[in-house]
Amino acid sequence: MPLHPCFQVDSELLASCETIRQRRSGPGGQHRNKVETAIRLTHKPTGLSAQASERRSQAENLKQALFRLRLELALNHRTGTEISEFSERVKKSELWRKRCKNGRISVNSSHLDFPAMLADLLDCLASVEWDHKRAAEILQLSASQLIKFLKKDPRALSILNQHRQQAGLNPLS
Repeated sequence: MPLHPCFQVDSELLASCETIRQRRSGPGGQHRNKVETAIRLTHKPTGLSAQASERRSQAENLKQALFRLRLELALNHRTGTEISEFSERVKKSELWRKRCKNGRISVNSSHLDFPAMLADLLDCLASVEWDHKRAAEILQLSASQLIKFLKKDPRALSILNQHRQQAGLNPLS
């Protein structure tokens, strides 16, 4: 069962990335251009990248760039997981048990769990040919909760709507 790269621990994900450190303009005043605090990560297997330069600390920028890379991976990389694997994964997944109660997802879009859950949800949607009601059933959610979760990152809802449009269906809002 292929796990999405969003589920990798930081060290594993960083090992599969090219890391570029550079100087950038921004906060920090006269100390800003003396140190390479900006970080750009490129995930070698997919070519997806993310960057961060808004903090004075390289460590903080690395942390932010990793989160942004996880979001990019969640949105733009599908694992091709089969439908039957999702129902088993959701039943066994501590992340889904911890974050989903009574058919509702409880996670903020800035929380570290968000990209992994978004990746699982989008992989599930892809495995059922973007049928949001069927995906919600597999993930043990209501269809409205699935849509509400996708709205936390409007790009995710846009991806679903693009596939719905290709199938001749009306967009969801």
